[in-house]
Amino acid sequence: MGQFTMPESSEPEIMEHQHQATTKARELPMARSMCWHCQSEVTGEYLCGQCVKVQPLSKDLDYFACFQLPRLLNIDEQQLEQTFYELSRTFHPDFYSTKDESEKAISLGNSAFLNAAYRTLKDPIQRAEYLIRLEAGAVKDIRSNPPADLFEEVLELQEDLETFRQRAPQGASPDLEDLRTKLQDERERLEKRQAKMEESLQSQFKQWDQLQARTPLPDQAREEKNSILRGMQEILSNRTYVRNMVNDLLETTG
Repeated sequence: MGQFTMPESSEPEIMEHQHQATTKARELPMARSMCWHCQSEVTGEYLCGQCVKVQPLSKDLDYFACFQLPRLLNIDEQQLEQTFYELSRTFHPDFYSTKDESEKAISLGNSAFLNAAYRTLKDPIQRAEYLIRLEAGAVKDIRSNPPADLFEEVLELQEDLETFRQRAPQGASPDLEDLRTKLQDERERLEKRQAKMEESLQSQFKQWDQLQARTPLPDQAREEKNSILRGMQEILSNRTYVRNMVNDLLETTG
């Protein structure tokens, strides 16, 4: 399967929601309200206004806030990249090679956080998994589980894979080639199933973004929000399992 991509949003409410976030001042929550070096007040700037020392990012800062983005799944990727390079120029450790050890450590920590945030938000699947962890309060990665309707077929498929691995070292045979063909057919079927899951994900992503554009959420929308989160989590869990099976089949049968 090719890389999962997001369609561009044309929803005016969602675009306005993104615009409001991009017009905010370039300030990030910092770890301290006072500069660690000169003790001047720091109100959000990542460089102290008095001594121009780099400030450590707050541990409470999430990836979306880091890039001045709302918690949407169809984000402004141009803004993401632009902000990433802007902050990279501020935090990159190479620019602090002649500074004291405190500034070196702060720039290294800020840069590592920035790189992790960028990698996560740039990938639609990782972005969705991260948002679910934020919104649902989960601290662990989403576990992969087989779709309920494929459970018995998956068990049979795993048995066939194990049989193929055991027979392959013995050399080619008609039975082995028949099994290879069967497994390749199963792989194609799973790839189609994965594609359908990704279509369902795109629909869920659109619903989420539309809901966020209605902020502040009315009480009746909170259950809708939780329902979308549960739906996305289930699809992502199933997709990860199916994707791993597809990769296993590719690696085993060629």
